[in-house]
Amino acid sequence: MKRVMAVGVFDLLHAGHLHYMEQAKSLGDHLTVVVAHDDTVRMRKHEPVTGQELRRRMVNGLKPVDDAIIGNPPEVPIFDILPVVQPDVIALGYDQEHAEDRIRVQLDELGFTNIEVTRVEGLSDDLDGTRKIIARILQMSSNEGLNGDA
Repeated sequence: MKRVMAVGVFDLLHAGHLHYMEQAKSLGDHLTVVVAHDDTVRMRKHEPVTGQELRRRMVNGLKPVDDAIIGNPPEVPIFDILPVVQPDVIALGYDQEHAEDRIRVQLDELGFTNIEVTRVEGLSDDLDGTRKIIARILQMSSNEGLNGDA
């Protein structure tokens, strides 16, 4: 059985997230999604809109996902999750800032030479990301006078 691991925040779940998981699942037989720990999200991005357990439950409910777990807090090295998941493939999203070659070097240094690292294709839609969706909502609300200014 070929095990695939996908990672992300998955705050305000949308079609781009589903597409990422569908693409990741197509790379193997079993997809485990690591949902970012709330403290990691705060440190690297923003205050999460939804908590880690709710995000994990939402992701776990998606058809391509076989298992969803919460990632380690930021003080734990990122690759410490690998013995838990035991992936054959790490699938990166098209918009994730991780560099495949840097990850490959780190994996090799830690002895995980058998794990493949690949980047999946994005969804060809203008609303494929959380920030794009939020921007659209804000634009629509200001156009319709829903922001309290009307």
